[in-house]
Amino acid sequence: MGQINKIGWKTAASLVIANMVGTGVFTSLGFQVLDSQNTWSILLLWLIGGVLALVGAFVYAELGTHFKQSGGDYVFLSKTLHQSLGYLYAWISLTVGFSAPIAIAAMAMIQYWSPLIGEDSSLVMGIAAILLMGTFHSFSVRQSGTVQNVLTGIKMAFVFALIGLGMLLASAVPDVGLDFSSNWQKEILQPGFAVSLVYVFYAYTGWNSAAYIVEEIEQPSKNLPKALISGTVLVMVLYLLLQLVFLKHASIAQLSGQVQVATISFGNLFGSMGVFWVSLFIGIQLVATISGYTWVGPRITNAMAKDFRLWRPLAKTNQKGIPVRAIWFNTAIALALMFSGSFETVLLYAGFVLQLMGTLTIAASLRLPKHSGFRSPWKPWPQVIYILFSLWVMAFMLYDRPKESLLGLGIILLGYIVYLFDRKTIK
Repeated sequence: MGQINKIGWKTAASLVIANMVGTGVFTSLGFQVLDSQNTWSILLLWLIGGVLALVGAFVYAELGTHFKQSGGDYVFLSKTLHQSLGYLYAWISLTVGFSAPIAIAAMAMIQYWSPLIGEDSSLVMGIAAILLMGTFHSFSVRQSGTVQNVLTGIKMAFVFALIGLGMLLASAVPDVGLDFSSNWQKEILQPGFAVSLVYVFYAYTGWNSAAYIVEEIEQPSKNLPKALISGTVLVMVLYLLLQLVFLKHASIAQLSGQVQVATISFGNLFGSMGVFWVSLFIGIQLVATISGYTWVGPRITNAMAKDFRLWRPLAKTNQKGIPVRAIWFNTAIALALMFSGSFETVLLYAGFVLQLMGTLTIAASLRLPKHSGFRSPWKPWPQVIYILFSLWVMAFMLYDRPKESLLGLGIILLGYIVYLFDRKTIK
């Protein structure tokens, strides 16, 4: 791929930010306060998620600069543990890993825009956003980078505006959600706290985005770690501030079980006009999330398709190296997932599966040579902590939400069956 078709660290970081700041941060709080209502508990949830995402960013920077090959976890797992595990990750990416976040973002857009333009019109806009992003990313890396930078710029301006207004203005409700008492010590020991971390981990999904397009980044040994780490740190700070803003301007009763937490908070602050503008811009910024996952996900599908004949048609690229067929295959699956279940169900089983496979990749990084490009600091202790903490969360998830967890495991089992059928045809 020619130098002109590559991107710098700032564009790679914008991809990381766009993939992270999307549905989760604007929807998770309503589900979290069902079990964890103390402000310290909520902030601890988002701080833990941010620290683990940062550990993951270090590890994926090390993996990406070692292998220097696009495809992310498919490449990492195939070359460190076993080809079957890489295949499973590619299968998960194809079925839920990257298509589900696109579908969830579109579903959230529909929920935020329905009060503004009606359910039918918002549904059309959600479908159109998915199709448009598939189209925009089907031509060249340069065009993908330009589209992503513009959409991420809009996203960041909106988020900074929410934080600035929310912090500066006084609360308009008497019974705000802020509670800095000491009962957080009891809350964090409950199963609901661990399950709430699944929402947080999902909200941080995307910290590894740039690692999937290593071959499209200039000087990846230097620029990949810079993009992953800077993007993750910035998003962690924004997430903590956003939770404080939402809790400052709404009561726990108002937020509990609700998806549109941002419009509830700013509706209290600015009335119907606040609801209108916040809903409008949340929908717009979700387009950046759809764009980011449309760019990244098909690279994993394409990497698998080069090795397995069942998927060989998806290995074809255009003259500028863009996996157009894989993009539209992922786009079709995302559209199907939009109509496959409730928002919360899709989010939970997708989050569980992604957490499981991401943990496996973190474990795989321990098998890398000591000197292989960027080296994650304090290795192996951050990896060990990540693995243990992740296993704890997934165990509670299985206990508290068995339906969604088993659905996720069923998707993995189906992928392994497909692999058994397909592995004899490896080129």
